[in-house]
Amino acid sequence: MVTERGLQVLQAIVQDYVETREPVGSKRIVDRHAFGVSAATIRNDMALLEDEELIAAPHTSSGRVPTDKGYRVFVDHLAELRPLSPAQRSAITTFLDGSTDLDDVLTRTVRALTRLTGQVAIVQYPSFAQANVTHVELVDLGAARLLVILVTDTGRVSQRIVTLPVELDEVDVAQLRARVSVLITGHSVGDGAQAVGGLLAAIAGAAAPTRLDPALQTVLGLVSEELEEFRQDRLLMAGTANLARDEADFRGSIYPLLEAIEEQVTLLRLMSEMVADQEGLAASIGRENAPFGLAEASLVVGDYDAARARGRVGVLGPTRMDYPTNLAAVRAVAHYLSTLLEEDESGH
Repeated sequence: MVTERGLQVLQAIVQDYVETREPVGSKRIVDRHAFGVSAATIRNDMALLEDEELIAAPHTSSGRVPTDKGYRVFVDHLAELRPLSPAQRSAITTFLDGSTDLDDVLTRTVRALTRLTGQVAIVQYPSFAQANVTHVELVDLGAARLLVILVTDTGRVSQRIVTLPVELDEVDVAQLRARVSVLITGHSVGDGAQAVGGLLAAIAGAAAPTRLDPALQTVLGLVSEELEEFRQDRLLMAGTANLARDEADFRGSIYPLLEAIEEQVTLLRLMSEMVADQEGLAASIGRENAPFGLAEASLVVGDYDAARARGRVGVLGPTRMDYPTNLAAVRAVAHYLSTLLEEDESGH
């Protein structure tokens, strides 16, 4: 059982080790932190922390470093997050204000977060599977080309040009528009994708295809791709070079992290399984990430809202990271991102 002072000693060890990358001894704790007790008493506290496997000796020196379990206890007992400075808050505002669309907002978000934390910044695109398609438009561009426009009630807009196998007149285009619109307008993206897939299968299996079927098939194929894009989880990242700077913090290789960043699927699974607290924050530390091949890394995330969808934003780095600052930065960025996307949704 860890005492209150034991937790304070653990906190001091974590803070000093994160700051210096050097094992922390009892003399340093007495010199730097106002415990009001002797070095011998601190050594006893450290022995108890070591018995609980919260700290460990990396070699024969008298200093100790936090274990993954120690970082977890430290994070779980954070009384409050260090507030961001006015300059840091101003940096978030400067980076995110003036963004033009969702892609731009999220690109600016990861750039801001990696600057604030010095870690790899990650943002998950909001999944719009439950969004409803509100409008479908087909614009004849001539030369057998159509501009296909899809709009959802979350403000997501897709515009793609498709080349048809045959040239169509105005009446044909209107018929195509009506066929596609009745299929997906007013329905969720997920239901719309299912309906489009059903009609494509029916056309492919038709014994006597109509004159417009080849063109309809081509348009529906593109619509299917766009609806799938709306549904798909994907990540945007910045600051990967920071891993090379922190390579000394990884006992093994940084390649598993680089592979996870490149593949995305692993990080998406990990982010989706993390359970957030009442402030929408979560941390997954060191060996807790072993099932995902990331046992030497920590991930800190926060939830943000985007109209009728939700996503996560966070930072990935070594277990020796500044958890209070990173959690505070993630919380601030997630909050600002939610506010920005809600304002866009309301038309302000």
